[in-house]
Amino acid sequence: MWWFQEGLCILPAALVIWTAASFVFAYITAVVLKHVDPLVPYISDTGTVAPERCVFGIMLDISAFLGIATVYVRYKQVEALTDEEEPKVHRLNGLGLVLGFISSFGMCVVANFQKTTLFSMHLVGAVLTFGVGALYILVQTGLSVLMQPHIHSRTIYLVRLGIGLWTLTSIVSMFISSVIMYSSLVGVDVVNKLHWTPGETGYTPHIISTVSEWSLAFSFISFFLTYIRDFQKITLRAEADLQSSHLYDWPHHGVVSSRPQAGGLRVVPAAGRSHMTAAGFTVFRRI
Repeated sequence: MWWFQEGLCILPAALVIWTAASFVFAYITAVVLKHVDPLVPYISDTGTVAPERCVFGIMLDISAFLGIATVYVRYKQVEALTDEEEPKVHRLNGLGLVLGFISSFGMCVVANFQKTTLFSMHLVGAVLTFGVGALYILVQTGLSVLMQPHIHSRTIYLVRLGIGLWTLTSIVSMFISSVIMYSSLVGVDVVNKLHWTPGETGYTPHIISTVSEWSLAFSFISFFLTYIRDFQKITLRAEADLQSSHLYDWPHHGVVSSRPQAGGLRVVPAAGRSHMTAAGFTVFRRI
């Protein structure tokens, strides 16, 4: 069995690979078509002009879906692995779910509202994606503190803490350099400026800002690499449990209808494994 076939680890792996590919593909296309400069343009600039903006939007929408799925699986895993007597863990876990969903939604906003088309909405999407996403990383790092060493090692907590600091540093660097850039280019339409000349006013803070944005993007998606080993130990299995032999709400052909009761799915544990079930979700642990 290949490593990506174990449990649900394909979810975070696909999220990281697909999202990185969407950034790189849009960059290559924009540079080849000379829509942006080769030297570190803004990620948003590489998805501004057709045709790359069309593919960029589609790919980021898929990334948002993968993000939602990954965040949900993580939430159910933590819920199943921790005791109900740990209210702090469960509160943080619920908060992480909400933040993760908001961040994924922000990715859709970024993808569908281009920077040069509707800058205000694009900016809102960026704040939701990376700003709220940074809070999600913070919450998950906090959960890692509370869950070590009885559920996972201290190493994974330190790795997540390191990625969180990387993300925070990128945000601060990008914010400061962007403020300096905009303040030095009063009267210039920076939003629609896709080409820069070395040595011109604002060029240095512009480069620092773009490098920080790329750093922020890859620090954010790199965080989900830490889920791969965790997701190898979780599996979802369900089977249809019919409550009636037909779909009418009344007797049909002599068969008495029975209305569906709560729950139409049943989780079935794999043979030879112990399991814990939470709301239709099963965490399997090898015996």
